[in-house]
Amino acid sequence: MTNVQQFAANGARSWSLPWCTAWLLDPMVSVVLLSILRAEQVTARHGVRTGRWVRAAKWFTLTATYVMNTWEAFTAGSPAGVVLHSVPPLVVFVAAEAVTDLRDKLGAAQSAAESAGCPSAPEPAALAGAAGQPRPATIGPMPATSAVRSPAADRPEKPASDQGVSTGAASGRRRRTSFAEYLAVAREARTPDVTVTPAWVREVTGCSRGLSSRLAAALDADDGGER
Repeated sequence: MTNVQQFAANGARSWSLPWCTAWLLDPMVSVVLLSILRAEQVTARHGVRTGRWVRAAKWFTLTATYVMNTWEAFTAGSPAGVVLHSVPPLVVFVAAEAVTDLRDKLGAAQSAAESAGCPSAPEPAALAGAAGQPRPATIGPMPATSAVRSPAADRPEKPASDQGVSTGAASGRRRRTSFAEYLAVAREARTPDVTVTPAWVREVTGCSRGLSSRLAAALDADDGGER
């Protein structure tokens, strides 16, 4: 800014009107340049490219800054002064061009990271196939005879008197299902084309993970069952 002021004042007396006005030249060019760079940052964030006039205005302001900073060094024939006053404007020039490309690449990298971190949810039909259930060919009202019953509805209920508690007390607490009841439900749900696994046992009976392994072993040892 001092170099530009000296160039614009051209030896004017200190605190005179030309000398004071010369201080406004560098901010006038720099504010326009910073506004252009800020606008490019916002547009690049949303993937919008600017036109030719924006790029021309950026190059013009950068060139004007370079010329005003190095003019006196060129006229004085001082190579050291030319290099000294050329480094800051050239750094700004190269950084302004590099930042635009870096913003585009950073935006693309952020979009790729967001896409990789949000995988698409599987379709309900795929979930039904993964659970071992047949996928319906068409969607329509289900007949009353083919209504799917919950495994819990097929479990035999044990009277409250067998557990040594009254009926009123049993209604207020959750009844514990025995191993034999779970095994009966699994045997009823088993078909010849079913491969007995602990996961399948948990699906049809709703039992715990530890109990499902015992039930699967019992079904495998059951001579009347088919694998």
